[in-house]
Amino acid sequence: MSVDVRLVSLGALAAHPLRGEKGDVRPGHLTTSVVIAGDKRILVDPSLPGRVLAERLDERTGFKPDEITDVFLSSFRPIGRRGLELFEDANWLISERERESVGVALVEGYQKAEEANDRDLEATLRQEIAILQRCSAATDSIEEGVDLFPLPGVTPGFAGLLVPHAQWTMVIASDAVPTIEHLEAGQVLANVHEIETAQESLAEVVEIADFIIAGRDGLIPNPLRRW
Repeated sequence: MSVDVRLVSLGALAAHPLRGEKGDVRPGHLTTSVVIAGDKRILVDPSLPGRVLAERLDERTGFKPDEITDVFLSSFRPIGRRGLELFEDANWLISERERESVGVALVEGYQKAEEANDRDLEATLRQEIAILQRCSAATDSIEEGVDLFPLPGVTPGFAGLLVPHAQWTMVIASDAVPTIEHLEAGQVLANVHEIETAQESLAEVVEIADFIIAGRDGLIPNPLRRW
């Protein structure tokens, strides 16, 4: 099956430490892409606000939000799902490990909010739980030619997508590989869940991928490959 990958929006770090930036100098957001495989149109990380994302989606692909069949979240972090509710008709997917680890934390947080009689926090956590419940656990093969690629470290269940081809392999890595500068330096983000695990995931992407879609950058040819 032919698989096509389209970049919808390039992400950015609020502050890029490898450029010497300190403090937020711009709004941070993730790279958003669409994978087209057969009848599937899989949008990855709807990070921009809904109205802006709808415009970018139309500009880059010609698709309307209701033409997206699936939305894949690399993690449950709020930065990656600002525009999620734009795709109410789509299947929302997340790795099973991420779903379980986030679910436990949300339930524990809700119980503590109840004990503290914190109604505002209770309402916020109810909303988060409802979003997570709407997300299904992604299978190992989301579609022929589009596979789940676990990349733990940024969060416990962080995952990207692997798009194999007869002549090359692409990994949609999200924040497992933040920028080309991080890739070349072999570094990960400072605020990850487990830094050693995140570094191992980055190394796995470099080992496998010919092309990488980074979390805060665009399409990057693997610099260790001989082109």
